[in-house]
Amino acid sequence: MSFTAFSVGRDTQLVVMVPSGRIDLTYVTAFESHQLTQSVRVSRMDGTHMGTELPKGWEGTFDLDRGNSAVDDFVAATEQQYYNGAGSSTGTMYQYITEPDGSTSTYQYDRVSFRLASSGTWRGDSSVKQKLEFFATTRRRI
Repeated sequence: MSFTAFSVGRDTQLVVMVPSGRIDLTYVTAFESHQLTQSVRVSRMDGTHMGTELPKGWEGTFDLDRGNSAVDDFVAATEQQYYNGAGSSTGTMYQYITEPDGSTSTYQYDRVSFRLASSGTWRGDSSVKQKLEFFATTRRRI
């Protein structure tokens, strides 16, 4: 159950599944996603303007404090598959949101590809912060 009348970061859980299994994202500190669209605009001869947005997928980021080698190993394996001629594989992501009323909303991101935007800076007494970016062809409520 949510502890507030609105959503906060702790109200969501994320699960990443790839063909080799689940990726254990140990210390997710932030998650962001947004819809991609293509704008279509029409200006009719009578002066009326019309428009729509065509869905073109979803993208976003995970901010992580590195807790194990899972993300590094996943990216290394994906890269090796590519160089072995196997092509790139995609995964599925699930976002579970505990709503303020206690219900759960579940969203599935399909055909997800990942990019390790930052594998982290290793420095003295600081945690290693990583950034994992993703693109998904669709997001749907399940």
